[in-house]
Amino acid sequence: YGCHPILTQNQPLHLGNSSTSPCMNFIRWSDYDVVNVQMLNLSVNQIAWVTTGLVLATSITGATAVYLLADYIPFMQAMSITGRIAVALLAGAILVARSPSSAIAIVNELRAKGPFTQTVLGVTVIMDVVVILLFAFNSEIADALLTNLRVNIGFVVLLLIEISISLTLGFLLGKLLQFILSRHLNSAFKAGIVLLSGYAIFLLSTALRHYSHANWPFEVLLEPLLICMIGSFVVINWTPYRDEMLKILHDIGPAIYIAFFTLTGASLALDILAQTWPIALALFIIRLLAIFIGSFVGGAMAGEPVGNNAISWMAYVTQAGVGLGLAKEVAVEFPEFGAAFATIIISVIVLNQIVGPPLFKWVIDRVGEAHPRGETAEFDGVRDALIFGVDDQALAVARQLAAHNWQVKLACLNEANLPKTGRGDVQICPLPQISREALDQLDAGYTDAVVLMLTDEENYQIGEMFFENYGTDSIVVRLNDRTNFARFHELGALIVDPGTAIVSLLDQFVRSPSAASLLLGLEEGQQVIDVEVCASDLHGMPLRDLRLPLDTLILSVRRNNYAIVSHGYTRLELGDKVTVVGAPDSLEEVMLKFTA
Repeated sequence: YGCHPILTQNQPLHLGNSSTSPCMNFIRWSDYDVVNVQMLNLSVNQIAWVTTGLVLATSITGATAVYLLADYIPFMQAMSITGRIAVALLAGAILVARSPSSAIAIVNELRAKGPFTQTVLGVTVIMDVVVILLFAFNSEIADALLTNLRVNIGFVVLLLIEISISLTLGFLLGKLLQFILSRHLNSAFKAGIVLLSGYAIFLLSTALRHYSHANWPFEVLLEPLLICMIGSFVVINWTPYRDEMLKILHDIGPAIYIAFFTLTGASLALDILAQTWPIALALFIIRLLAIFIGSFVGGAMAGEPVGNNAISWMAYVTQAGVGLGLAKEVAVEFPEFGAAFATIIISVIVLNQIVGPPLFKWVIDRVGEAHPRGETAEFDGVRDALIFGVDDQALAVARQLAAHNWQVKLACLNEANLPKTGRGDVQICPLPQISREALDQLDAGYTDAVVLMLTDEENYQIGEMFFENYGTDSIVVRLNDRTNFARFHELGALIVDPGTAIVSLLDQFVRSPSAASLLLGLEEGQQVIDVEVCASDLHGMPLRDLRLPLDTLILSVRRNNYAIVSHGYTRLELGDKVTVVGAPDSLEEVMLKFTA
């Protein structure tokens, strides 16, 4: 089911991620990064022109190429001219498909943002809808050509009737799903009914086609993907069950994906591929050329800079879910040549998926809209902390860290805020402005932990600079407005909300007083620290073979920002963050051993 929310002014836009099931023809749109519609409106012109250019160039060029290569494609050699045109139309529509999931994964990985990224996201999502409509239209024409139905006014009327029936069934399916979701039923039972409803649409389409072929002078070919997309559009936009629908699809998604990709791989006929791989390679290259022409012409019509137009094609190469699903649908709807057709198209999609993501990454970086985590400097043997803010809490945190042998600096943006008294031995450094140069003067690249205690906007600017330029692992934020929680969470920051911190602390003292006391340093002679494994001789060593002081204990191990269940046979790796509890002197010995 494809879930597209209606866009309104100043409403967040949730873009989509699609994947298609071969038997139930599902498209699932999951929430992507929230894009402000007001920003998106600024690039509507670019999105419209680029989408138009890509659709026209890719579909026309792809269909023409398949038709001209027909003499070299085994299953097309014996076909009539009308049969070749039918196959070419189907291929041209599928070659238009994109992969929103791959595009969004790369955007999230690089934390890409900017006008170019906005345009790419808008084009990618709209193309996912356009390709289904285009395929529905082209498959109707292909079916007419293959069944020798005359293309005249009667055919056009039949085509409009079929599209109207698909839209009507989609609306009715949406109302059916609304009724199902409104019932007080078990979630698993609801998920099963949702799956059955999608499967029923597939069966209805197939049964109606076979019945009309046997009893009527024409075939009625409904498009299951279009029906499901309209149905979910109704549920997402015109019912209060958006969240429940998305949760059901999220829960059943893995099972659908396993079945889908298993069947897709099983349908790849290696004997046919051995004969047609040059055709697949040729179509891959032709598609790249068509994408370049479409994106360049569309960007030029929209007034985009020539430099961007020359490289923007790299962002539209990826293909996956929808393209694979449409190829499988052709195999089902046209069994005479469907398997061989699907083998060629799937081969082209695989090539696009291999080449597309690296090209997309490169072009995002080239236009300067990539904001990935920076490289973390190696531990220099000294634990450094940088605190932004000079209020009483900041001074208290600085003294507490200094008491545990941390080298602490406080950064002050406004000298008028400097405390007149009570500085003690705390080092306070002026910060003239929030910039990379100013942070470099504070030796930010060697900082092991950053504590942000300014306004939320200032905290975010500083935290983002540390994330992108220095790759600092420990970014601690004192939150002022809870609505900004998501922004800091994307940076991987450790967020302290003063409004709920006391409640959480009291809760921990009630449920686990010993653990809370340890973490707060209230247990006499006991502390808890995190230490990174930097010593190469510890790489691959199981915890049971470590020779640590007897009054220390390893509590947990974090690897690649994920906590792993540690036991005696857990092997350490360089870069692991190990949490250790013990006496202060013994913990110093552990730090020396891990960071030697």
